[in-house]
Amino acid sequence: MTRAMQRRVLLAVPTALAAPALPQSAAVDLLLVLAVDASGSIDADEFALQREGIAEALAHPSVLAVIRSRPRRAIGVAMVEWGSPGGAATVVEWLRIADAASAEAAAEAMRAAPRSPQSWNAIGDALVHAGALLAAAPWRADERTIDVSGDGPDMRSRTPAPDARDALVAQGVVINGLAIEVSSNWRDGRLAALFERDVIGGPGAFVMRAEDRRDIARAMRAKLVREIAQGRVPGDASPV
Repeated sequence: MTRAMQRRVLLAVPTALAAPALPQSAAVDLLLVLAVDASGSIDADEFALQREGIAEALAHPSVLAVIRSRPRRAIGVAMVEWGSPGGAATVVEWLRIADAASAEAAAEAMRAAPRSPQSWNAIGDALVHAGALLAAAPWRADERTIDVSGDGPDMRSRTPAPDARDALVAQGVVINGLAIEVSSNWRDGRLAALFERDVIGGPGAFVMRAEDRRDIARAMRAKLVREIAQGRVPGDASPV
């Protein structure tokens, strides 16, 4: 992609996010895009743990309690898988979570979605895709968050992650990260530091670490609690 084309992509992000407001009756407290690593470095076991961690977190009582504590008592969630340059895919469309039944339905949708074909490792393009998904959401929300989880840094994006991040943050989107530090190349906080430098942004943005595969579910649950609560719940969701 040429520089001119990259510029057009970046300019399209804030334009899309300026979509007309929906009626107040269609509002939720938070629009949250879960951008999940499905690249070639994610083996079947790690992929299953990511999916199960998300599903378990969405239906967990602590997450439901935080949703109920918000003014509108509801959030909107969608899931994107990323990996290939320009190949990010929406695998679960927008779902509204407001109670245990809708949370369990969302959890089952996250578990059941087929894995998308991905290579590696384009976080910036995932952010561009997630920004367009936020613009097309069926509900309005004052808070919009993209939650990026992955086991490696941005490497091959057509739109570099810092550029995509900056364009989204300028429109009020918060981007958080979950660094899955299972590779020996990225342990001991090295991947989290790269996420902090290149991926996250916006008020209160943070990175959490999952230091092994068994830690993914705990980290995902803690991160969702913090995102939905806007950092008002201390718990175990401390940033890097």
